[in-house]
Amino acid sequence: MDKIKIDTGAFGFPMPVVLIGANVAGKANFMAVAWVCKVNYKPLIIGASINKRQYTGEGIIENETFSINVPGTYLVELTDHCGLVSGRNTDKSELFDVFYGDLKTAPMVKQCPLCAECKLVDTYSTETNNFFHGEVVSVYSEEKYLSEGALDNSKTDLFVLVMPEMNYIKLGEPIGKAWEIGKKLVKD
Repeated sequence: MDKIKIDTGAFGFPMPVVLIGANVAGKANFMAVAWVCKVNYKPLIIGASINKRQYTGEGIIENETFSINVPGTYLVELTDHCGLVSGRNTDKSELFDVFYGDLKTAPMVKQCPLCAECKLVDTYSTETNNFFHGEVVSVYSEEKYLSEGALDNSKTDLFVLVMPEMNYIKLGEPIGKAWEIGKKLVKD
């Protein structure tokens, strides 16, 4: 099969969808973000790419903290809504039960199965976006999402964004254990 060159905008892969939380002018605000990833393991640093025009980015810069809230599929409409409207014009703090952890300035969403509060450690600026690097200070979940004391993603009902189709897709069944399934191909 021959490969053909296609438009760069068609380059897509599943991306986790999160709600980034930040206090802006003393009020909790949340925005939907799919451009988020781990950038370091110890200490755990998460990166989130946010357009420089976004209101939430102002709060991250203001307080040097933010939260990452991983929603389940039952929050897909509210999550999408948070990506459609600006906190400049809409009070998104009223959409969720908000709580704060150790940092006191990184609002989190109680309805999300997984929440993390982050301390800003670095910002990489591109022409249009700021790529915020946050060190995870604390992580929060509930007993119902755990198995043997650890997060069990089969219980969280997470979803991802796929592009260029611009669809949210519910995560499915595991197909193999990472760092295990390929071992049979390793030659001694």
